[in-house]
Amino acid sequence: MGRFASPEKQAASVLKVVQGRGNVLQSVGTVHNYEQRLTIAARYAIENRLGGLRGMTPNDAVTYLKIRGKDVGKKTLDMDRLALQMMMQHVTHKLDSGQKLPVIKSEHKQVLKSRAYKSDQVKQVSSRQADKYSLATRIAYASGLRAHEFFSLRPVAEQAMSNRPSHGMKFTGRNGDLYTVIGKGGLIREVMIPSHLAEQLEKRRLEVPRRIDDRGIHYQQFYAIGAGQGLSNSFSAASMRAVGWSAGFHGLRHGYAQERMKELQIGQLQSYDAALLIVSQEMGHFRPDITEVYLR
Repeated sequence: MGRFASPEKQAASVLKVVQGRGNVLQSVGTVHNYEQRLTIAARYAIENRLGGLRGMTPNDAVTYLKIRGKDVGKKTLDMDRLALQMMMQHVTHKLDSGQKLPVIKSEHKQVLKSRAYKSDQVKQVSSRQADKYSLATRIAYASGLRAHEFFSLRPVAEQAMSNRPSHGMKFTGRNGDLYTVIGKGGLIREVMIPSHLAEQLEKRRLEVPRRIDDRGIHYQQFYAIGAGQGLSNSFSAASMRAVGWSAGFHGLRHGYAQERMKELQIGQLQSYDAALLIVSQEMGHFRPDITEVYLR
C-alpha cells in the first residue's frame, strides 16, 4: 500500500481548497461536519487502496455510502454523501457542478433487527481482511466485542472488571483466556477469548501502549490489532466482497448473542430467561431486554 497523508490531513486539505473559493461553505458548523465525514471516508479510501480521499470516484463513493448505510442512520449518511459530493464538484471535479451523488437509503435499523453473521460467513469475511483486522473480526465473533473495545483490550490481571453482578454460569461451555475491555459508560467487563486466538493476540502485544485518536475520542491501545473506525470500515468492505452484503461490524455481536443462547439452552440446559441473563452480562448489557434485540 502506498503512503498517504493521514485521513485528518487529507480531509483538511480538501476543505482548505473549498474555503479558498469563497462562498461554497458559509457555515462553520457545516465545515466542521464535512471535515469529520471526509476524514472517515479517507480512512476507507486508504484501507481499500483507492488512491486516498481525492482518488475516490463517484462509483467508489456509492459503494462507500452503501457500506456506511449499514452502520449509520439517514442523517449521518446524508452528510457523508453531501461532503463527498462537494469534494467531487469543487476539488477533484469528478462530478460536474450540477451532478449529484445518488441518495442511498440507510438500513441501520433493519440491520439491528434482523441480521447476524454465521460462522461460515465470518470465515469468508475475515479471509479477505488484512491480518490485524482479520484477527479482530474472529475475536469479536467469538467474544462479543464492539469495534472500539479493541483499543482497551487487556488481560484481566492488568485491568480488573467493574464491580457489577456476575452470574455463576458466565462463559460456561466455553474455554479460553479472560481479558477485560472498557465498554459503554466506562463499564469494564470480562470477555473470554478462545485460547488459539488469545495466543495470536499476545504475539501482537505492544511493548509500549500507543495513543490513538478515533472518532474524536482518545484511547491507549495495547495490541497491534484492528480497532475502531478502521476496523469497522475494513469489515464492511470485506463483507461486501465476501458475501455481497454488510450488516456492519455490530452484526458480529448479534452472531455472538445468538450462538451463546443456543449453547446455553441446548448444551447447558439453561432456561430461556437464565440464558438471556448470562448472555446479557457477557455482552456488558446487564439488562436482558436489551440483549433480546440481538436475537431477532
